[in-house]
Parts: sequence; C-alpha cells; structure tokens
Amino acid sequence: MGFFDKIFSGLTKTRSNMEELEELFQGYQPDSEDFYEELEELLVMADVGAETAAQVIKAMRKLTWERRFRKGYEARAGLIELLSKLLQVGDTELKLETKPSVILMVGVNGVGKTTTIGKIAAQLTAQGKKVLLCAGDTFRAAAAEQLGIWAERSGSEIVRHEEGSDPAAVVYDGLSAAKARGTDVVIIDTAGRLHNKQNLMNELGKIRRIIDRELPEASVETLMVLDATTGQNGLIQAKQFLETAGLTGIVLTKLDGTAKGGIVFAIANELKLPVKFIGVGEGVDDLLPFEAKDFVEALFKN
Repeated sequence: MGFFDKIFSGLTKTRSNMEELEELFQGYQPDSEDFYEELEELLVMADVGAETAAQVIKAMRKLTWERRFRKGYEARAGLIELLSKLLQVGDTELKLETKPSVILMVGVNGVGKTTTIGKIAAQLTAQGKKVLLCAGDTFRAAAAEQLGIWAERSGSEIVRHEEGSDPAAVVYDGLSAAKARGTDVVIIDTAGRLHNKQNLMNELGKIRRIIDRELPEASVETLMVLDATTGQNGLIQAKQFLETAGLTGIVLTKLDGTAKGGIVFAIANELKLPVKFIGVGEGVDDLLPFEAKDFVEALFKN
C-alpha cells in the first residue's frame, strides 16, 4: 500500500463525517447563512474544535467574498486551501542534526508512547542510524520490559534501571552511554503518570536540564504522543505538557480508530505545534511522517 493510500485508509472513520460535507457543497448557495452554520457544525463534529471551527468559518466568508465563489466546487477548493494553510505551523520533519541527537517522548499513559518509540527507532535503524533507547519511565510496572522488546525488534540498544529508580539517573546513564558508543539518536521514554501532576512535570523539567547539561549542543526533539480517539481532551493534555516540557511537535496515534481526525487542525491552530507523525495502524510502517497536503486531500477524497 502506498503512502497516500495508507493515510486515505487510516482516515476512513473521520472521512465519514465529511460525506455530509460533500452534500453541503453540492447544494451550495453563496449567500446562504445556513451553509456556514452547517459547515461549522460539521467541522465541530469532526473534532476540529469550536474555536478553530469559528476561525475557519470567518476565513471562509472572507475568501468567498474575495474570490466571488458561485459554485460548490469552488467553495470546496477554498476550504481545502484554508485547512491546508492552517496546518503549516512549523517543520514536520525531525531535526536530528547532531551526533547524538535526542528525542524526548512525553504523554499520559495509554496513548501508545512506548510503541511509538519502538516504531520511530525501527524507522531510524532502517535508515542506518545507531539508536539507543532510554527507559526513563521507572514508575509504570513493566515499562522497561516493554521497551526492551522494542529495542530487540528494532535493533536498538537500551539503557534501563530497576523499577522505581530515579528517572533522571537513567537518562544520565543513557546519555553517557550514547556519547561513549557513538550513538546517532537517543530516544527517551518518560512516565505518563506519577502520584500527582506536579511531580510528573517536575520530573520532566529535571530530565530536560540533564539533557541540556550533558549535551548542550545537541538537537533535541520533544514530542508529545496524543491518542486521536480522545479528541479535545488530548488538546487539554497537550497544553499542560507544552507549558512544562517545551514541546517541538506532536505524534497523533490511533487515527484509524476514530472519527475525530479533525483534532489535527485544533492542534495546529491552538497550540501552534506541528504534527510530526500520525499512526494509522499497528505495523511499524503505519507510523507515517505527517504531510499536511496529503492529509487534507485524503480527508476530502471521495
């Protein structure tokens, strides 16, 4: 299956919301207030979010007036253009320019963080890079074992300590090992839950300080893994992590299992963060680099 076909297939449930959108454009009346109300409602149903949907409608009204849309296909093309622009908020490619570079993975439990780490590691080793996984989630039972399985599958090395160890100490050892072994990329797993939110955020801050101290010149990507099925709740989580961890991008998992794929637009608009990967299936190759143009086209393709 080709790259575009995978995105198209993965967005099947979200696209089901878009079928009503096609009907709306077929009955398009340029001066109809009902058109804009129905369009806004459909965008909210796809989990674009009320704030982002309202902004899209405002921009759509302006574009319709400027370009004098008279036909449904013209308005449809205008909406696709607006949504594509909305997603252009930063570099969607990983910046891994130093040796070693670091990818710090954050996110709550259950979003597919460890699996995502394994898939990114497998893709990087397939490109010939030497990867080291760092088991910084010492809070969740069996987290290090799960990461160890992915290290083996992906051909990566791993540094881990006992369950309940200080995560910062694991990260320190991981970075030291990476420098000694000529590692290209270190991927750090972190806890998704601690006894309270403040502890979790303090821990992430401590890990970040160790990275900055040990590898001051390194390229560092801080990626938050979000479960697309949680929709707007995921956005609230991301805002909390953005304040603490200094996120550089989002990985959106489980897109194939939800009709809420519109959350991509809310992330771009409200957080001003690029989506770097989307997960559309279980396989290693089902974690896809995010391409805004392909995503929007797949969303509207009949």
